[in-house]
Amino acid sequence: MDERYRFSGYARGFGAVRARSCTSQARADILRARGEAELARLASTTGVFLRIAAQSSQTQTKHLFVTGGVASSLGKGLTASSLGRLLKLRGLRVTMQKLDPYLNVDPGTMNPFQHGEVFVTDDGAETDLDVGHYERFLDTELHGSANVTTGQVYSNVIAKERRGEYLGDTVQVIPHITNEIKDRIRAMAGPDVDVVITEVGGTVGDIESLPFLEAVRQVRHEVGRDNCFFLHVSLLPYIGPSGELKTKPTQHSVAALRSIGIQPDAIVCRSDRPITQSLKRKISLMCDVDEDAVVSAIDAASIYDIPKVLHSEGLDAYVVRRLGLPFRDVDWSGWDDLLRRVHKPAKEVTIALVGKYIDLPDAYLSVTEALRAGGFGNDTRVNIRWVQSDECCTPEGAARELDGVDGVLIPGGFGVRGIEGKVGAIRHARENRIPLLGICLGLQCMVIEAARNLAGVEKADSTEFTPDTPDPVISTMADQLDVVAGERDMGGTMRLGLYPAVLAEGSQVRELYGEPRVSERHRHRYEVNNAYRGRLEAAGLVFSGTSPDDRLVEFVELPRETHPFFVSTQAHPEFLSRPTRPHPLFLGLVKAALDYAANRVAPAETRRRAK
Repeated sequence: MDERYRFSGYARGFGAVRARSCTSQARADILRARGEAELARLASTTGVFLRIAAQSSQTQTKHLFVTGGVASSLGKGLTASSLGRLLKLRGLRVTMQKLDPYLNVDPGTMNPFQHGEVFVTDDGAETDLDVGHYERFLDTELHGSANVTTGQVYSNVIAKERRGEYLGDTVQVIPHITNEIKDRIRAMAGPDVDVVITEVGGTVGDIESLPFLEAVRQVRHEVGRDNCFFLHVSLLPYIGPSGELKTKPTQHSVAALRSIGIQPDAIVCRSDRPITQSLKRKISLMCDVDEDAVVSAIDAASIYDIPKVLHSEGLDAYVVRRLGLPFRDVDWSGWDDLLRRVHKPAKEVTIALVGKYIDLPDAYLSVTEALRAGGFGNDTRVNIRWVQSDECCTPEGAARELDGVDGVLIPGGFGVRGIEGKVGAIRHARENRIPLLGICLGLQCMVIEAARNLAGVEKADSTEFTPDTPDPVISTMADQLDVVAGERDMGGTMRLGLYPAVLAEGSQVRELYGEPRVSERHRHRYEVNNAYRGRLEAAGLVFSGTSPDDRLVEFVELPRETHPFFVSTQAHPEFLSRPTRPHPLFLGLVKAALDYAANRVAPAETRRRAK
């Protein structure tokens, strides 16, 4: 198990020394160890300063910290992502990181209604949904180090204390917690990184954010002010009766930031209407930032417009000048084409997303962005119809909720609630030849539906929903049995991260991917039961992709002659979709939806003309 999560028992080290009687020899050993540690620390620090001094400002990795004030949910993550995209379009090498102040080690066990989706990286880290924004805007792959939580920091510090690594020191927020945070921030830097953009979660003034703010203040002190930039995102509320945008909340937010030693270099002012030049001058004066560094960020029609909004305000130019970064002019060629597809698509389809968390769309954030990206790749606007899965439990309910849609998507999830509705939606889509894509739990529900209604396994079910089912067509993975039984931690123990799959020759997924072997990100505990594969194949189901050892089903579909697009994957392909590089499965779903819509319109047009 990862050392971060080891709490029980005393670790070997100073804890063992304390257990003995504290003789003069023991005290001498302790003092000697402390002296050696201090000498090592001084030598290390001297080496760091010498290395920093030897580097020119052009080769030193720059740190850009994004904080938020006045209110939460202002779009710090999107602002940071958009600025990262702008710097990348200027030829700079950018990486990003999110500091989350909650005490959970990661969001993997959090309620989707509270947190939104859990974004999984290649290395299997369960991270904040903002990491998904970072990957999509930067068109890159990040790792677990891109998301730091208070839970991770405290777990690591406590584990070090138990091992005796602090040599008997009283462990405190400063310096031990802040040093741990700084280590994780500095680890993002390197010779192949020009700028690290770090978003500090929470709102200035929150108690839980204070250690992170203190840590980033210390980073500026250690790397030098010329190598650090603080960007503050704040709200300018509009007061209807007076007809004014008010700056006072922003002034107080900046004052709170300055009270802990951080002076913002630029302020992004979020509002629902443009900010006048006189208001910019006022904010500049009262918050002690350059007038050029007061940025108006009004609500945009699409999140992909935000880079243009920030660029028009000159934020990226100000940042590169302030940090002394080499740069080129922004190359908008690819992004302009994306914006044309976003705002002026040639076609339009409606796709139903059948889920159980639809009251909070952020629970399916990457799925919806992947659907839209599939539309961009087909020059099509994708209208998403949110369907509560419980509404599709009966054939009549499914027909009502899915009436008029051109495609259906069944996303991932956990738990028994809403499962019969998902199975009902799948049956309706299969029988009416509506294009259907299933993701993770969606694949499992599609297998259950096919087993019941095609293979005649009437009581087909999953052990997740019915542990004692007589026909477990979906079963618990062997290495997850102890977790499900409560004998091992739930957090961080699923089949997580990037895994390969071999695609069957002649299958739809092989055609969509265009290659025989692919790798996708996963997050699951359950799998297709191999004992039922023969019966399901005999009923017409095609297991079109498996793990390289053929033991785990990764892709399931129906032949094209049976259904135009009945495709599912055990993976989460939405995590690898990008607005400028749509994922093949989502491209395929939107393309099939376009064909379905065209075939549905053609007979109706023929009937209209006949009249």
